[in-house]
Amino acid sequence: MRGKLRSSVFMSMASEGTPSPPHKHTNRLAEERSPYLLQHAHNPVDWYPWGQDAFDRAKHEDKPIFLSVGYSTCHWCHVMERESFEDEEIGKILSDHFVCVKVDREERPDVDKVYMTFVQATCGGGGWPMSVWLTPDLRPFIGGTYFPPTDHGRRPGLKTVLNRIIEQWQNNRPALESTGERILEELKKGTAVAAKPGESPPPAPEVANRCFQQLAHSYEEEYGGFRDAPKFPTPVNLMFLMSYWSVNRSTSEGVEALRMALHTLRMMALGGIHDHVAQGFHRYSTDSSWHVPHFEKMLYDQAQLAVAYIAASQVSGEQLFADVAKDILLYVSRDLSDKSGGFYSAEDADSVPASGGPEKREGAFCVWTASEVRELLPDVVEGATGAATQADIFAHHYGVKEQGNVAPEQDPHGELQGQNVLIVRYSVELTAARFGLSVERAEELLAEARGRMAKAREARPRPHLDTKMLASWNGLMLSAYATVGAVLGDKALLERAVQAGNFLREHLWDAERQTMFRSCYRGDEMEVQQISPPISGFLGDYAFVVRGALDLYEATLQTEWLRWAEELQLRQDALFWDQQGGGYFCSDPSDGTVLLQLKEDQDGAEPSANSVSASNLLRLSHYCGRREWLQRSQQLLAAFSDRLTRVPIALPEMVQALMAEHSELQQIVICGQRDAPDTSSLLAAVHSLFLPHKLLMHTDGDADGFLHERLPVLSSMSRPEGGATAYVCQDSTCSPPVTDPQELRRLLLERRAE
Repeated sequence: MRGKLRSSVFMSMASEGTPSPPHKHTNRLAEERSPYLLQHAHNPVDWYPWGQDAFDRAKHEDKPIFLSVGYSTCHWCHVMERESFEDEEIGKILSDHFVCVKVDREERPDVDKVYMTFVQATCGGGGWPMSVWLTPDLRPFIGGTYFPPTDHGRRPGLKTVLNRIIEQWQNNRPALESTGERILEELKKGTAVAAKPGESPPPAPEVANRCFQQLAHSYEEEYGGFRDAPKFPTPVNLMFLMSYWSVNRSTSEGVEALRMALHTLRMMALGGIHDHVAQGFHRYSTDSSWHVPHFEKMLYDQAQLAVAYIAASQVSGEQLFADVAKDILLYVSRDLSDKSGGFYSAEDADSVPASGGPEKREGAFCVWTASEVRELLPDVVEGATGAATQADIFAHHYGVKEQGNVAPEQDPHGELQGQNVLIVRYSVELTAARFGLSVERAEELLAEARGRMAKAREARPRPHLDTKMLASWNGLMLSAYATVGAVLGDKALLERAVQAGNFLREHLWDAERQTMFRSCYRGDEMEVQQISPPISGFLGDYAFVVRGALDLYEATLQTEWLRWAEELQLRQDALFWDQQGGGYFCSDPSDGTVLLQLKEDQDGAEPSANSVSASNLLRLSHYCGRREWLQRSQQLLAAFSDRLTRVPIALPEMVQALMAEHSELQQIVICGQRDAPDTSSLLAAVHSLFLPHKLLMHTDGDADGFLHERLPVLSSMSRPEGGATAYVCQDSTCSPPVTDPQELRRLLLERRAE
């Protein structure tokens, strides 16, 4: 059984301090700690969490299972709960005729992936909420996504679907079961990913060129991005394009790849998908111009976008990109950080409007009327043309209109009528010229206005905060703080990165059992809590934390993080590696309740854990002197050879690993005292450049250190002049020693050009 929470926890989560009225219904989900499951704890539905109790009851009573999967910041999940799961009649039908199981897809990505694969195969598409009906032995036979409560046009209502399934289960059960069985067998064959005996990875240049061509074909020229609408940030695509440029800088394709990446990042930064008042990025844009977003904010987006923006600043030298990277981390530090060092999962899109009312609305926390802007920014600006107020200048710059700036087609439910989503319409230079101001004065006025509006926004009812802390997403965020902190030389960001690494080790890693946990939770006293038994980590939890630990080593040069990365990788190999076909399974193959053993073959909102693992193995093989990890990386890439060859656009992160494996990593060894100024100067030169295929090492001459034990060649690297010295090595040959930071930078640029 899972650990129980005291009732005060639910009250504090639901009401944030105000007494909650007694609930008419309470079900088993009240004992859970997932914010999503707790949202359903008072439905008139006899919900179970995913687990043996539910499976045993389904078998004992010979009832089908109704599996409902979603997450706490999912807009349509809220809609289906309000319409159907809070309905007494529907609740009775569900509870009388089905064993009802609720799953938080972020807690159990393994369960979500299996049944989403079924839904996509049988319905032609998927999404959340996901609704699937299973036999007592967990085999799916009917699936879908959102259902309205009653028939709506051609879409059958949930009541209709439930009554049909009840009738079919009683009168036509063998056909239902055989159909589900047949589809499951087809899915097992169709989702298999394996290398043929003796197969090598596909040729990197051809795969990378095809990936670029496929991305260029889907690129939207005016505003950037890779489709018309809705538009997603897709940092995996942007990082691939910058990496492709780094090895094809002299070609027209390389130049075009960089232009596509930088233009997309610039337009996103100016758009409404970027929160100009309180920083961070919303989930996606509903239009092609990045203007009106779906307002949810996800941790994994912030993590990957921070890395993409800081890479763009390295490539271009533009301060805008570095500023956006810092802003993202400012938002995460302020709004998504736990005092333990962990990071929360998400902020919801919906909240109660400041004007009041019981109904939550999409974007209510983030949008503005023209009158609100005038009230907040009434001062006449001295010297401005036409006695303009600060509100006039702000409204001009950010596209604020009296009637609102959201087109009706972007607001199907009428929630944004008369509201404005801020979007930068003019450069600061043009805005300054329009009002007869200096650029510095215009920048100052706009920054002051944003600060006032941020303060006003703090008084509004906040959206729901999902305080679940996931190992995988915390691993991504660890990489972001480490990478941005290293590039900017920002000690505060690096300290926050170390704090995040310590959080992961303390709360989500059981060193004795050598087990990563999937999640932990914020308790009612703001303490970190765990369920009993904890959910064991999945492949992504290991892979993303390994990457985070490696990035943290390169940022801090503390070898404890290398040692931990090696330990985690060994455990990942033992749990998930496919000895027959190569590559890693997403979940533990020994778990009999997971019917499909899948290998994630798509880099989407998050990179595939196999893609990240291919890169981790390559880096670790060099750090730890383990040639078997290089071979394992090659076996993994070979297992995905067919998909990499045909549709590399599906795996841009894995294509980057293939490119790195092909070109061989450039090893940069810095010899010197870790905190000495001359060592820091050499490190700053390295971090100033975008070098996607680099490996940074540090040695201070300690023959008993982690790296010296594994890489004896380091003992031959001396400091001829006594000060900090750098060596750049590739293909088993090293440059002469370099002591001047500018000389090191020039050498690295030359090597990159070659």
